Amino acid sequence: MRRVCLTLPTHRACTGTIAAIGAEAAYGARQFDVEAHLLILDSSPAPVLAEHRRAVAALPPSPGVTVHHLDEDEQRAFLHQVIGRSGGAPPDRLLELMLPSRVSYGACTNRAFLIAQALGCTSVHRRDSDSRYQHLDGEPVFPLHQELTYLGRRADDVRESATRSKLPPGTGGRRVTLAGGSFVGEMSVDVAEIRDLDPDTYRELIGLSIPDGYPEIWRGHLIDESFRGAGDTAFDGDRTTLAPVSPMRVDMCNIALDHEVYRRVPLPPATDTIGSDYFLIHLLHDARMPGVQHNRHIVNFHTAERRTDDGFVAYQLRFVKFLLSKAYLNAVYARTAAAGDALLDAEGHIRAGEIAGFVRDSTGLDRASSAHRLDVLDDAYRRLGDRYKTVADILVERRSRLLDEARDDMADFALLMDHWEALTRASAEAGLAGTR
Repeated sequence: MRRVCLTLPTHRACTGTIAAIGAEAAYGARQFDVEAHLLILDSSPAPVLAEHRRAVAALPPSPGVTVHHLDEDEQRAFLHQVIGRSGGAPPDRLLELMLPSRVSYGACTNRAFLIAQALGCTSVHRRDSDSRYQHLDGEPVFPLHQELTYLGRRADDVRESATRSKLPPGTGGRRVTLAGGSFVGEMSVDVAEIRDLDPDTYRELIGLSIPDGYPEIWRGHLIDESFRGAGDTAFDGDRTTLAPVSPMRVDMCNIALDHEVYRRVPLPPATDTIGSDYFLIHLLHDARMPGVQHNRHIVNFHTAERRTDDGFVAYQLRFVKFLLSKAYLNAVYARTAAAGDALLDAEGHIRAGEIAGFVRDSTGLDRASSAHRLDVLDDAYRRLGDRYKTVADILVERRSRLLDEARDDMADFALLMDHWEALTRASAEAGLAGTR
């Protein structure tokens, strides 16, 4: 029987999300006759972890659903075993990249990939703690429905069932490796206040994420589209597009990936950097791998923690690190876009060694671009004033460290890629003992 992994990484209170994702796992097992492994990777503080333990215990038993709720100690023990079995060196460094002490959107998903391999799953389906489901006629609209319908099948075999197909010529024989939707509700990145305070400064900052060389009309369009998701579009029926999926059209709170992808290439383990988990979407799009974009959008909301002074500063610094990382990532994406089909081997799988080379080469870029970005950010935050000035002061204080981290994060990513396939093989051999 097909096994799938529905995962929820979290470091904050989300008992409502646990109940909702438990219902989604039960739906998938019931409607698609799969073994649904619900994997909650919990980095929450002790009081919140205890709440989550109670929420997991309260999930109604459901045929075909197995729940795995792992705190950081349990995750660390698993990683120790897998890293040791893989023979990867240096093991302490690999463990740090897989389970850093700071927030890492890529690392938490990488842990889900390894555990899914240990569970024998053929796909990973990711949700986030600051999101919930839409409803239609009183019933939740689960993205898992479209993910399980399409993922892992030949594109030509599902072409007729999609609402429309925009497959590039010659790609119909490839597997659907990604299925995803977007979100409705609040912006995925907490920059709405900047847009409201100073639209010109907002456009200047968001423009730093766009690769150089885009015509101005396209730059303006991309800036307007960034972090907006599907707006306020309410779900009123299924619509799907079969095509290589643009990273602008899906969100990592609403994504599923085939194991043939994530067992070969991980996500960047960068810490305190939003957007670091979108790498595989870019890669699959550039390789012209078939995907399905659906409209079962998840509802995004901002937690109360972001509204506090500490939460505000932490989030803005993660946004800054994202904009610094784009100097390197955009250089990698330029090469993957130029390579196209050459990113795939004779069997149609991603050539991981080639990608690692692109990433490693990016570390040699002149830091002048990143330094210029910090200058723009400093000026922008000072214009915005008030608590944004506090962020600007921190940028001055941490300038050298931020520039070093932006480059070093890419070197760390290349190192992890060098060891990744050995880690995924070791995970599959090790398995995962125990459930909730």
